[in-house]
Amino acid sequence: FRFLRPEVMVSVPAGITSTERRAVLEAALRAGARLVYLVKQPVAAAIGAGLPIAESSGHMIVHVGGGVTEAAVISLGGLVATASVRIGGVRLDSAIAEHVRQRHGLAIGERTAEDIKNTIGSALPTEEERAMDIRGRDVATGLPRELTLTSNEVTEAMQEGLESIAQTARQALQETPPELAADIIDRGIILTGGAARLRNLDKLITKQTLVPCTVADDPLLSVIQGIGVALENLPAYKRSLVASRP
Repeated sequence: FRFLRPEVMVSVPAGITSTERRAVLEAALRAGARLVYLVKQPVAAAIGAGLPIAESSGHMIVHVGGGVTEAAVISLGGLVATASVRIGGVRLDSAIAEHVRQRHGLAIGERTAEDIKNTIGSALPTEEERAMDIRGRDVATGLPRELTLTSNEVTEAMQEGLESIAQTARQALQETPPELAADIIDRGIILTGGAARLRNLDKLITKQTLVPCTVADDPLLSVIQGIGVALENLPAYKRSLVASRP
């Protein structure tokens, strides 16, 4: 069994503390890993999105995950500037569910709220509104009830969370050295993470930062794809990783 112990790579938040990092390493080693590599989530997402992070020029990634949004500027394989906020797709879902409950007196579940976000949700108001019929439990009577939601109402429900996400990207840019900021203006911002699929989120970030933002080809899987690439090319990404042996 000793010879079969694998090498493991774990993605961790960029703002992880030394205590949290040690806890992750120890947990992986106790689970049977022979060698553990830690890669920060924005770096893994950037690799998965195909960014040449080893270059001296600057690249910016905004990763909107389920619970955390992280914005990072990467150069020479390391993080130059970072900003994060504990808001992601789950918080946006909760905001939709709370809005429906408060305004319409209808209780809906997390899955319904997520379906609403993915089907008609938009980070910006739109002229051509989409509509969706939803079902839930009437708060007053306890009986099933149906109502129709519009996309602009969903945008209103998510507004506070969306502003925090956009502000996180703006904060990372404000902490970026001028010479790297020029590179980012030329190359733009790459958006990854499951919540990156929200319609017009890239346009909202572009509006708030004045820097072009585009969604990665496969934003949901960018992190795991980046981990796979890094594992297959360890020498090339060694400076971006933290390694630990038992």
